Amino acid sequence: QVQLVESGGGLVQPGGSLRLSCVDVGGMFSRLDMGWYRQVSGEQRELVARITRGANPTGWYEGPVRGRFTISRDNRKNTISLHMDNLQPEDTGDYYCNRYPPPPPPPSGHWGQGTRVTVSS
Repeated sequence: QVQLVESGGGLVQPGGSLRLSCVDVGGMFSRLDMGWYRQVSGEQRELVARITRGANPTGWYEGPVRGRFTISRDNRKNTISLHMDNLQPEDTGDYYCNRYPPPPPPPSGHWGQGTRVTVSS
């Protein structure tokens, strides 16, 4: 079973940077395509970026974050990261990592606790 722990969120001013990390405690990480998802209060979780499995992983990005966010993974450490530059208020939300395609939302699907990103002056 995938057990995920996200960290690295916080409050940052527009134009600032953050680096999110996700550790797959359950150790199933390396077999899966993985993604970072954002949820704004009251809305569905949306894919922000994803990365393929395998020896040469490839990243894909939602349009508004392309060129500002970079997803990476370290299979030896069961970790995926999301480096976010030039953050904007619309990037605010709770960020979650999970497999791609994603499982259903809780309680049917298993998700971590997420990490909150707030972009505000």
